[in-house]
Amino acid sequence: MSHATATPVGGKLTTPFFNLMALVALVGAVALVVRFGQGLGAASGMTDGYAWGIWIAIDVVVGTALGCGGYAMALMVYVANRGKYHPLVRPALLTGALGYSFAALSIVVDVGRYWGMWKIPTYVSWWNFDSALLEVALCVMTYVMVIWIEFSPSVLERWRASGTPGQRTFAESAGPKLDKALPWIIALGILLPTMHQSSLGTVMMLPYSKMHPLWFSPILPLLFLVNCLFLGYAAVIGETTVSTSGFGRRSDPRLLGSLAPVMGWLILFFLALRFGNLAMRGSLPAAFAANKYAAWFWLENLLLLVPGIVLLGKNARERASTQFGAAFAIMAGGVLYRFNTYILAYDPGPGWSYFPSVLEILVTAGFVAAQVMIYLFVVRRFPVLTSATPAPSR
Repeated sequence: MSHATATPVGGKLTTPFFNLMALVALVGAVALVVRFGQGLGAASGMTDGYAWGIWIAIDVVVGTALGCGGYAMALMVYVANRGKYHPLVRPALLTGALGYSFAALSIVVDVGRYWGMWKIPTYVSWWNFDSALLEVALCVMTYVMVIWIEFSPSVLERWRASGTPGQRTFAESAGPKLDKALPWIIALGILLPTMHQSSLGTVMMLPYSKMHPLWFSPILPLLFLVNCLFLGYAAVIGETTVSTSGFGRRSDPRLLGSLAPVMGWLILFFLALRFGNLAMRGSLPAAFAANKYAAWFWLENLLLLVPGIVLLGKNARERASTQFGAAFAIMAGGVLYRFNTYILAYDPGPGWSYFPSVLEILVTAGFVAAQVMIYLFVVRRFPVLTSATPAPSR
């Protein structure tokens, strides 16, 4: 099936926006120096009661879900055989590779004895095969490598076209071998997120006695898996809309709009599972209590339900503004669900509280800014976005 050709965007890299992101990333780097120089206690708001904070809840749990666009599009293109979505694969893979890479870096920042992390994949005789965290660690480590390999054809394509003699030789040699291996790599790239995204839900089943009933569920693994799928599709729509608009390229609302009913039905399925399970366990009355938990619960679900219904309508399949607005609301609702499951719903007992320190916030902001900078660099230098006619001026 023929597709539009991906080409480098080109242009000047150091724009005012890029420079702003560089400044935020630099501040985050300084915060990292303090963290590694003075330890977790001096740099974070974490305690014995709250063994993890936003470095896990946002950078890992949320970041990997928003990076599941590559996983979601791989399911659509290679499993459902919807080849028309192939132009969306490379940008989704790049976003996913960055999200997962910085999630892995966040784990290093969050772990107290980070210098011993090399033992996780190597000390096989020490593995606890009943540990959900071990599965998450091994899968994320492996998936970071897998998703960059999935993205590597963009790099090889650029090197073949305009690289140095050494780069061209390497690309011409490695390209055919990569083509033969890609079906297996793609299969692994579908299996690994299915495993660790569901296991991220399993992790929060373990402290069940400390979890609020509106977020604890025996089907948390399934809920987290469905959640990462519609978040992945929403991230693809959001990233595609912003990048095409920012680089003056014409988007295809019909192509993105054809993802709308997929997201809509996934959201309705997620909400049916969640409310049905709450009703079966007798926990639904907690949603009508006059407290902060009920308020956050309804905010999460309304941010999903309303755009989910909108996406099933004809208007969402034709109008880019409707698609982007719905995708933004879905990302907000899906992110809140994951964050609240890991932070708000968890109560270690009387006397414990958690609020992120300034340094935690600066590190997280720096990671986000660094991802944006790398994304801008890659799409300007490598064939990631499909070529398109510049949008007409108004």
